Amino acid sequence: MDELIIIDTLDTILFFLMAISVGYLFVFAAASMSRRNSPYPLAKKKYRFAILFPAYKEDKVIEQTAQSFLQQEYPKESYDVVVISDKMKDSTNQRLRQLPIDLLIVDFENSSKAKALNFGMDQLADREYDMIVILDADNTVQPNFLQQICNAYESGASVIQAHRIAKNLNTNTAILDAVSEEINNSIFRKGHIRLGLSSALIGSGMTFEYGWFKENIKKVSSAGEDKELEMLLLKQRIYIDYMEDVLVYDEKTQKEDAFQNQRRRWLSAQFASLWEALPDLPHAISSKNIDYCDKIAQWMMLPRVLLIGIIGLLSVTTSLLDWEWSIKWWILLFVLFLALCMATPDYLINKQLKKALWKIPLLATMMLINLFRMKGVNKKFIHTEHGEH
Repeated sequence: MDELIIIDTLDTILFFLMAISVGYLFVFAAASMSRRNSPYPLAKKKYRFAILFPAYKEDKVIEQTAQSFLQQEYPKESYDVVVISDKMKDSTNQRLRQLPIDLLIVDFENSSKAKALNFGMDQLADREYDMIVILDADNTVQPNFLQQICNAYESGASVIQAHRIAKNLNTNTAILDAVSEEINNSIFRKGHIRLGLSSALIGSGMTFEYGWFKENIKKVSSAGEDKELEMLLLKQRIYIDYMEDVLVYDEKTQKEDAFQNQRRRWLSAQFASLWEALPDLPHAISSKNIDYCDKIAQWMMLPRVLLIGIIGLLSVTTSLLDWEWSIKWWILLFVLFLALCMATPDYLINKQLKKALWKIPLLATMMLINLFRMKGVNKKFIHTEHGEH
């Protein structure tokens, strides 16, 4: 009898913890289904932009990316493209020098995006800009990208996250990576701004008021620079907007090992940020800093693929022990899948996705293993292997 009481108590505690995470995802997924037209009118002024491309071993894509951005329908004198070349070939750098861009060459012993961004800002110290844009070396944007950001800035948006979307869907892993990112867009960005909360940052397609970024990037040092920036912004009560109609095309991870390494670094960055932010939670609650409280809650949550795996396993296990006991777990699993379906855009729901879903058990196992293999990865550059697509 005592054993049953203990098991029942553990089951109740586990269910409560899982239900909080599932409920959180469901609420914001449902909120994301409403539509919001762009609230920003055409700007009366052409503001000045610096566009930073940290490029670590990005010889395959950086030249094409830089050329693509130079096609902006925006006055050429009002923006500067800055490529920070780290560990790239001399031949690549020579070709980049032929373009009307600023090329900065660095050679860090231990490369990181934070180091590259800090170096870039140091080199721009004597220039005047209004906004700074951070893009990855494989990112491409629409020709009206800067004009849309300009409109938002004039209307008062000082920090903006654009809608990052998959450039390629050529492998099962790339499809799952694309779906995962769009679910994040729905829940942590679109759903959040629908309910009046700040959007999450994503590492690229980010735009900041220049003076704020120049001062605060000095405080950023890890491979999870977007999470460090989020922490600084939300502690200062600066709202992060999300522009779902401003697209940034990003190359998705195509191989399982690259997917695993990428997620391992992201997990490490998440736990490092949580560890740093937890002492701030009491003050965030007492000062009613809802955005910061929400961000800390996000970082406490398990990755979705682990959430699916754990709830699914407990549903099956409790069914074998006592089917009445298992009903609540099956309901919770259904609500979780419903939330993920609501958060997945229609264009990704096709036969390719159905085939790719069979990879989830493998990726869940890899993610579980990653929980024990995170030491030291939060200081390294997150590099996406590029292939043909």
